[in-house]
Amino acid sequence: RISWEKCTNDTFYLWEGLCTIAQPFSVLNVFCKTHSEAIKLIVLGLIGEAYIGYFIAACVLNFQRALALFVINCVVVFFVVYELIKRFWGKAIIKWFSPVGACFKGHWKWMKWYMHQIKLAILAGLVAWLVLDTSRRSEQLVSFAGVCMFVVILFICSKTHRAVSWRAVFWGLGLQFVLGIFIIRTDPGFQAFKWLGGQVQIFLDYTKAGSGFMFGNKLINEAFAFQALPIVIFFSCVMSILYYLGVMQVLILKIAWLMQVTMGTTATESLSVAGNIFVGQKTEAPLLIRPYLGDMTNSEMHTVMTGGLATIAGSVLGAYISFGIDASSLIAASVMAAPCALGLSKLVYPETELSKFKDMDKVDMESGEEQNVLEAASNGASAAVGLVANIAANLIAFIAVLEFINAALSWFGGMVDYPELSFQIICSYIFKPIAFMMGVSWDEAFLVAELLGTKIFLNEFVAFERLSVYKKNRIDGSDEWINGKKQWLSIRAETISTYALCGFANFSSVGIILGGLSSMAPHRKRDLANTVLRALLTGACVSMINACIAGILYVPRGEVDCISFLNGSIFNVTSYNIKTCCNELFGSMFIALPAQLLL
Repeated sequence: RISWEKCTNDTFYLWEGLCTIAQPFSVLNVFCKTHSEAIKLIVLGLIGEAYIGYFIAACVLNFQRALALFVINCVVVFFVVYELIKRFWGKAIIKWFSPVGACFKGHWKWMKWYMHQIKLAILAGLVAWLVLDTSRRSEQLVSFAGVCMFVVILFICSKTHRAVSWRAVFWGLGLQFVLGIFIIRTDPGFQAFKWLGGQVQIFLDYTKAGSGFMFGNKLINEAFAFQALPIVIFFSCVMSILYYLGVMQVLILKIAWLMQVTMGTTATESLSVAGNIFVGQKTEAPLLIRPYLGDMTNSEMHTVMTGGLATIAGSVLGAYISFGIDASSLIAASVMAAPCALGLSKLVYPETELSKFKDMDKVDMESGEEQNVLEAASNGASAAVGLVANIAANLIAFIAVLEFINAALSWFGGMVDYPELSFQIICSYIFKPIAFMMGVSWDEAFLVAELLGTKIFLNEFVAFERLSVYKKNRIDGSDEWINGKKQWLSIRAETISTYALCGFANFSSVGIILGGLSSMAPHRKRDLANTVLRALLTGACVSMINACIAGILYVPRGEVDCISFLNGSIFNVTSYNIKTCCNELFGSMFIALPAQLLL
């Protein structure tokens, strides 16, 4: 039998041995704690040096392949340097420039006059450029007249004409126009957004890995529900991660700051409209300013709703792209719509009350409650389930209702020998003048008007689905006219239609946005109900003005040189290009020699 004393002695010697072995680790632990900051800097320095070496090697080996990495690094470095300068030298820089500010204040009257002259000179230059540019293409002049028409309509519908902030209106339209020039007209801007759209398309294609695993490749290639709707879940997951990391907050705050400084709008409304570029109008963007909704003025509430109805959510962007809609045009339309929505909102519902949130310093963006990236990703994916169900339910219901309405209208039309009567035909006649004023040719205005009516009275999903059919017909080289009906749109009309449809301004969204905001500020429900229809009108007009700007600035790009193309041995373009080239080169023969061709 082992004695208790022996067990005690053995245990003591064992513990003493372990302590002897662990003594160096204890010393190491103390050393690490004492020099933790230095060790952290050394490790970060080594990682940084390794990454810089990797980055340089990637750029040297193939810069085109590393372009995305280069852009990401430039953006990150810019924001890091900006934050470092602001944190360590911000107050010193302000102090250094304070004498300049004092000098400006002392001569503010003259400075204001000079600034006014500079603005007039810039405006005169833009007008002169527009006159010279549109003189070569009459359809551009029509688009310019369309902008003026929509602004006049909104001014007529203004609640208080005398209180209109023309600074906000002109800055909103000006920022939209400048963004349009950069994106549509300049080669760097056009290529940048084309590249960005391509990267978004590539990124969203990774959804197929998850949806293919769940539903099988056959289903995701054939059914819309398994092809487009999983993209919404994936995008929502990514946005939630970016929000957790603080990336979205930085982007939204900087854009909101720019719009507030230029247009003189309040912090809350600028923040909400800037957020609408990235997140949805149902509840996501209003969540950014949820603590302040109850104390906002009616004009600010109107701006919040207008911003939501005039833009699209990032979560549904992928679904539209899955239809085949041009990604760069969708991104550009959403970015351009934000300042225009903010400016025109102040035209329709001017500020007549004293806002409590004039300064951005008084507004803080709420952070998520997630503890780590995995929880943020999971919450983002789960939150999208309701959105996906809502999209699917609305599409099923609206397409079924549309089919029923068309059957009923056909029955009524058949009574007077016009069985072709349909909802699309009625919308085409109602909105055809509006489509024409956006810069679409009269022959194509009928189809674009149909899309506008579908978007406003049903929803933009159904309209984009129809636009994708027209685009597919064009790319496949289908006959332009079949039984007296046009089967596809020109590239110019497609682009204008994309900008016009890019927004949530439809009657179904009115209930969604009203319900979402009312749940956050129940005591403001009556104010919201009184202003929501004005917001719907403003949001719809913002999308149409966006389309007009696209019509003014659009120039054909990437057109095929028909002679070189037909002489070549590699046919790597679409059937539409082949047909266009044949019509261009041989059309005169078909017109000049009809009798011979018939023979």
